[in-house]
Amino acid sequence: MNNNNNRKGSSSDTTPLLSHQQQFTNTYNNNTSPRPRSFLEMTTASVSSRSAFLGVDVGTGSARAGLFDDKGKLLGSSTSPIQIWKDGDCIEQSSTDIWHAVCAAVKSACSLANISGEEVKGLGFAATCSLVAVDADGCPVTVSWSGDSRRNVIVWMDHRAVKQAEKINSSNSPVLQYCGGAVSPEMEPPKLLWVKENLQESWSMVFRWMDLSDWLSYRATGDDTRSLCTAVCKWTYLGHAHMQQMNESNSRNMEACGWDDDFWEEIGLGDLIDGHHAKIGRSVAFPGHPLGSGLTPAAAQELGLLPGTPVGTSLIDAHAGGVGVLESVPESESGSTVNDKEAICSRMVLVCGTSTCHMAVSQSKLFIPGVWGPFWSAMIPEYWLTEGGQSATGALLDHIIESHVASPRLANRAASLKTSIFQLLNDILETILHEEKAPFLAALTSDVHVLPDFHGNRSPIADPKSKGVIYGLTLDTSEKQLALLYLAAVQGIAYGTRHIVEHCNAHSHKINTLLACGGLSKNPLYIQQHADIIGYPIILPRESESVLLGAAILGAVGAKKYSGVKEGMQALNAAGQVVHPSKDPKVKQYHDAKYRIFRDLYEQQQSQRSIMAQALS
Repeated sequence: MNNNNNRKGSSSDTTPLLSHQQQFTNTYNNNTSPRPRSFLEMTTASVSSRSAFLGVDVGTGSARAGLFDDKGKLLGSSTSPIQIWKDGDCIEQSSTDIWHAVCAAVKSACSLANISGEEVKGLGFAATCSLVAVDADGCPVTVSWSGDSRRNVIVWMDHRAVKQAEKINSSNSPVLQYCGGAVSPEMEPPKLLWVKENLQESWSMVFRWMDLSDWLSYRATGDDTRSLCTAVCKWTYLGHAHMQQMNESNSRNMEACGWDDDFWEEIGLGDLIDGHHAKIGRSVAFPGHPLGSGLTPAAAQELGLLPGTPVGTSLIDAHAGGVGVLESVPESESGSTVNDKEAICSRMVLVCGTSTCHMAVSQSKLFIPGVWGPFWSAMIPEYWLTEGGQSATGALLDHIIESHVASPRLANRAASLKTSIFQLLNDILETILHEEKAPFLAALTSDVHVLPDFHGNRSPIADPKSKGVIYGLTLDTSEKQLALLYLAAVQGIAYGTRHIVEHCNAHSHKINTLLACGGLSKNPLYIQQHADIIGYPIILPRESESVLLGAAILGAVGAKKYSGVKEGMQALNAAGQVVHPSKDPKVKQYHDAKYRIFRDLYEQQQSQRSIMAQALS
């Protein structure tokens, strides 16, 4: 990632990661406009027979809340920004600030949906896989060089622990085979090792290390149980140790028997084994399992809900997106068949936001070099999860646009027209297409190629040191040139997804359908380019807020509305538009050629890296 825009400053520096997430935004889906409600109205709403399930999603730049009815339809949602500090590879947040944003978003969403606290029957949390540090009293412990105690969250995309990841990977521990052969600096063990090596005082003060979604559930319920999703996907926990406890309907807090103590000892973190792994998780549960006695009175008051409201065990945000969309197939493709369990295994979900996660499940464990997993029951209980990813997609498009000299003019015009800068760029590309009489839109970038590894390559190469490449630059600084660069970047991201899909299918997956959710999925150009480049149809869900829906499904399962996550998905997921790849053979031929160049760009980088290493040896 290019850090030219990062700056060192005081602890009050609050550089936002994504500018479009700065504003507090609200949406609702009612036949009538929302109106303010008095305290009396909210407390007497029990006369209504309505019920709703609440999903909360904490992303990189904001906390969001959404309410859904028992058909999976969005009733109302709200967004509140969260603070972020950036200093080189160090990216940090505050759990206190995050909780305040969550409370604001929940209260606003309930108001907009005209839903009272009594009508909220269950609640689920989803969040980025960021690392939270708290002491024995639950107070923040700094993880920052600055010493600022507010900054107690290492954000998922923080890359301070690259050397620690390399050290851990040199151990060749058996647990590494369950994360594609190597841990990423975005996972928790390297970050923990970094803190121990660099911030000894903080290390000694921390009483609990938690994934952000687990911390949110703990903050809401007082229950320290960890999700199989977070523990397995980001902490090297071996979830399949619980395969004999598969009966989801009787799910309970399970003693954490999936930690590999030899691994923690070998990498220098043996002290985390103490107290039956008290600091990192003594008990785990399937996603959706009800936690504690529901909301504590204090948390309920802060959220504007009722004490005891059921809270389902959490998911990482991308995995919640998978739960919110994976059963969103047209009715002609759904329905009860003998192969129901296998049908879901032909799909891959693209959760497209700041980064993109590629989620696919299988009934048997598939080991795929460079791709995280197989993770047992990490998203859908009893299925093995394969998780590919690209560390910068939305963040890359923002970076390319915002660092271009033409960006301020476009941003001002977008604001005056009350549209997005992406829509303006899409319109400019259509104009260029007609002016140049190009055979099809993608052909406009025949001499511009982008390798999107601006924040390393997560999958399938698993090279955090990989760099981004833009081939074909000139002195042109026009809006037209920015539009072409934007299109080439979108295509580069899509070629990366094609690489992941092909790599997974070469290792026994049978993916033939994609489903997309997240902010980037609302961009028609982005989705069409992906369909054309990968060659598979892409299904968009009926409800665009799939991560919020996935979190709400956890709440519904926690409230015993459904016996398990898969049943909740089948009841509340619904398909929307299906985007098909172009039938023009010239489009396929064109993208096949650009894909070869895309693959070559990394090979050339490897060669050049070797040449320079030899020169400096």
